[in-house]
Amino acid sequence: MAPPPPPRFFLTTAIDYSNGDPHLGHALEKVGADCIARYRRLRGDAVHFLMGMDEHSQSVIQAAERANVSPRVWVDRMATTFAEYWRQLECSNDDWIRTTEPRHVRGVVALLERIHQQRPDDLYVADYEGLYCTGCEEFKQPAQIANGRCIEHPTLELIHTKERNHFFRLSAYGQRLLQLITTGSFRVEPEIRRNEVLRLLEDGLQDVSISRQRLAWGIPFPGDAEQTVYVWFDALINYLSATGFPEAGYEKRWPADLHVVGKGITRFHCVIWPAMLLAAGLELPRQVWAHGYVQWEGKKMSKTAGTVVNLRTAIERHGPDALRYFLMREVGFENDGDFTWDRFDARYTADLADTLGNFVSRTLSMVERYRNGTLPADAREGTQLDRAGRETTAAYRTAMDGFELQRGLASVMEHASEANRFVQESQPWKLAKEKRDAELDQVLATLVRAVARLAVLSAPFIPVKAAEVWGALGTGRALKDVRLDQLETLSLVGTRVTTLPPLFPKPVAA
Repeated sequence: MAPPPPPRFFLTTAIDYSNGDPHLGHALEKVGADCIARYRRLRGDAVHFLMGMDEHSQSVIQAAERANVSPRVWVDRMATTFAEYWRQLECSNDDWIRTTEPRHVRGVVALLERIHQQRPDDLYVADYEGLYCTGCEEFKQPAQIANGRCIEHPTLELIHTKERNHFFRLSAYGQRLLQLITTGSFRVEPEIRRNEVLRLLEDGLQDVSISRQRLAWGIPFPGDAEQTVYVWFDALINYLSATGFPEAGYEKRWPADLHVVGKGITRFHCVIWPAMLLAAGLELPRQVWAHGYVQWEGKKMSKTAGTVVNLRTAIERHGPDALRYFLMREVGFENDGDFTWDRFDARYTADLADTLGNFVSRTLSMVERYRNGTLPADAREGTQLDRAGRETTAAYRTAMDGFELQRGLASVMEHASEANRFVQESQPWKLAKEKRDAELDQVLATLVRAVARLAVLSAPFIPVKAAEVWGALGTGRALKDVRLDQLETLSLVGTRVTTLPPLFPKPVAA
């Protein structure tokens, strides 16, 4: 009898505006989502990880005009730039969607037509007048404005706009969404974001404009050549159009298991998007996770405000794995967190170089020195470090299953610290000098098991360095083929380990 297929897991990130280069805020989201994707593969899930670019917006038109190029030339350039940054940061996405692609345009048109067929009264035409933020690409409500400016983009002037647009009857879905979220049928996490969305729903919803007049750069609104589909209505549908919707078979992937987005766009993803799907008679995504912001001196990093930290410089400072580590360990994936060069350097030195890198280096060197690089046949478990390792794996699994990436990574680093303490307490160099071979064999085997565990558990966060460590253990298996539930039964007896150059070399002082 054939084994059952692995659980599927469809994961998405927000697609980014192509109006300027990516910054650390974009990197936090993409790296965090990639850690989730890599962990779910480690669990054995059949992961499909989607990322992409949002290429229809007024801000894109303005950016192209400033560069004296056409919007098409501009978005092609930006798509290449973003994709290259995510490649450098080792993002393992399976798909990359652009909202200018024919598959996406088909999906947008099909969803509008489906809403019109199923709930024709939910679409209507009316006049609209309000203040528009080109940074958010959104008409702003009074609660979203402070001192006459958008809360998210205080450096931009709000544009007074009056248009005749197509509208979506969002107001009809408030109570239904309130019920779905409070019962957990549609999950919004973490709790602080869920409570914000619930308050928004309790205050009542207003209908939203879903088209713009006279914007040449965009998807034409079906049946109305004078209007283009509003960028947010267009962009949200990427999650669905990437599955092949409306073609047969899209249901094999939809609904999404997890949307990863920034906290500033929860209204779109937790209110407007599920209402659109309800109107179309389609399943809702199972969960939205809304992370916080990367801050510099307490202020959000953004394109419009000017980014004080260049992403390329941050990647090159200590390498991509180090930046991934810092974003997940120091900034985290739930609340806002600060980035400073001093903290980045301190984490790199204390955690990666002195704790993890030092333990791996000294363990491999001792196996080489005392046993010619071959792990002893006597590999009995039962030491304090073995027990701590099993506890670490359990804690890690719990944290990662709940998308608590910061806590999951902290458990890995605590085990690296425990392993270093075990080295100091067991003193293998003393055991070797005193010819206490049986004890030395057990200590060395325990240390190598800890190295293997750290390689596996850290792989979602520092994939390049984790693969190097795993390769040095000589198992003959690729790290990507190892599953979390195999960790406790993994045999390393007799493997031929090799030493490595410093995993995280310290910068040479000027």
